[in-house]
Amino acid sequence: MKTLYIECNMGAAGDMLMAALLELLPDPDAFISKLNNIGLPGVRVEKEVSVKCGITGTHVSVYVGDSEEESHDISPGHVHEHSHHEHSHHGHSHHEHVHETGQDGYVYQEHTHNQDAHGHTHQEHSHANLEEIQRILRALPIPDKVKEDAIAIYSLIAEAEAKVHGKPVEDIHFHEVGTMDAVADVVGVCMLIDTLAPRKIIVSPVHTGSGQVRCMHGILPVPAPATAHILRGVPAYGGEIQGELCTPTGAAIIRHFADEFGSRPVMVVDKIGYGMGKKDFPVANCVRVFSGETNQQNAGIVEIDCNLDDITGEQLGFALETLLEKGALDVYVIPIQMKKNRPGYKLVCLCRPDDEDRMVRLILQHTTTLGVRCSDRRRHTMERHIETIETKYGDIRIKKASGFGVEKSKLEYDDLARIARENGLSLEDIKEE
Repeated sequence: MKTLYIECNMGAAGDMLMAALLELLPDPDAFISKLNNIGLPGVRVEKEVSVKCGITGTHVSVYVGDSEEESHDISPGHVHEHSHHEHSHHGHSHHEHVHETGQDGYVYQEHTHNQDAHGHTHQEHSHANLEEIQRILRALPIPDKVKEDAIAIYSLIAEAEAKVHGKPVEDIHFHEVGTMDAVADVVGVCMLIDTLAPRKIIVSPVHTGSGQVRCMHGILPVPAPATAHILRGVPAYGGEIQGELCTPTGAAIIRHFADEFGSRPVMVVDKIGYGMGKKDFPVANCVRVFSGETNQQNAGIVEIDCNLDDITGEQLGFALETLLEKGALDVYVIPIQMKKNRPGYKLVCLCRPDDEDRMVRLILQHTTTLGVRCSDRRRHTMERHIETIETKYGDIRIKKASGFGVEKSKLEYDDLARIARENGLSLEDIKEE
């Protein structure tokens, strides 16, 4: 099974995730060119080689006009410092408090003040709410799946900001420069995931960093409140590094795409990507992504069984159908000879551990048994997927399986049966052709 393992030992930010995934492509420059031509207003994405602690990787910069978002971590004992950054906009000197995080820049209904070359101050109302961001995303010439992923990620961010500020989601506004910067990061990552098409994404525990970070509202603890909210239920830790390592954008991307969290599994790795951050720390500031193949070797299942000697065929058939419809992995019956020389059936249901209680209730509800037996089982499974081929009879699906050095394929019975009936042929005739 094609698997991506995302190692967040130095946290995660949108630009770092995009850079790491970019290194897995055969032609990263072509992807950057494509991203720069999808119509994000005023956005320019650039990549460059970056070296951290002797490790070479890729750093991605997102510019909105001539501006690039930055973050200012607060060193212990310096909480009264004021951090400003300057953007050059056609002769205007644009001063404002640094926004929440390196590549995110979220604010809640704040306004910036521009001072022009003559010293006059002008107030801007350059903000976008979630509905406006969704409108931007839906208008982009990208696959629907990419749009859905990007909208879901931004919804996670908006919901977290709303929770933190105690306001409805529709009242949350994002700073203009930070918004387009983050939109580029989110769309870029979603496009890359769509291109790489992994079957599973596993993420390590997330290093959030510690200390404080300056935002438009003042000085906030690390992880920032929105980041902490998004990471609820996700394995994460603060560590000794003073600084914000995981941003709201990075947290939302990981939360949306991760199938599971944990240590790197046994996998045959074919590519490794290094996405470098802008800051320097005593350890390499990067997100690392492993791409390779994993096998589902030790999937745990539960086997539930019971003996039945007083059930009708109709009841038994309905019970089997119901269990399969409700998520059983497999259900079957075995003819047995029971006590008092009664012929009966052994009903066997295989299910996932999380479904055990539900399957037990269904068996008790739809059969005549007064109790069931449950045992834990291990199974070794091959990875399976469906492919479709075109034939003169129409499309036929092929079930393919691989794993443990073995590959198998089988034509889908339902398709073969349909074609055989329509053309007066046997199943073997269709298989041969």
